[in-house]
Amino acid sequence: MVVETKKILDPKIKVSVTCVRVPVFVSHSEAINIELERPLSADQAHELLRQSPGLMVVDKREDGGYMTPLEAVGEYATYVSRIREDATVENGLNLWVVSDNLRKGAALNSVQIAEVLTNRFLKKAA
Repeated sequence: MVVETKKILDPKIKVSVTCVRVPVFVSHSEAINIELERPLSADQAHELLRQSPGLMVVDKREDGGYMTPLEAVGEYATYVSRIREDATVENGLNLWVVSDNLRKGAALNSVQIAEVLTNRFLKKAA
């Protein structure tokens, strides 16, 4: 997880992770802790994430108001839930993220990355 995150985002990013393998047939789940350079409230993060393509925010402050790996099976979106401010670090946020690793993680993600690269670099050159 550390190597992949650095490769995808930034080689200098600091990453501290614990990977736990549990017996699920499909889906990935991640409890993510983020420390930002500037303050960002949970409400602001919620709104930014809602506007991000490919993400679905399901974050109700009630029992069952978040996504589970089972609910993500067969879906193409990546679901973000439990968006909270992290009081243990300055400018910190906590998120719960789940997705179907076969649909989103394998094939679709590669296609979407190719589309982004095409739109950013090839269309500019034309």
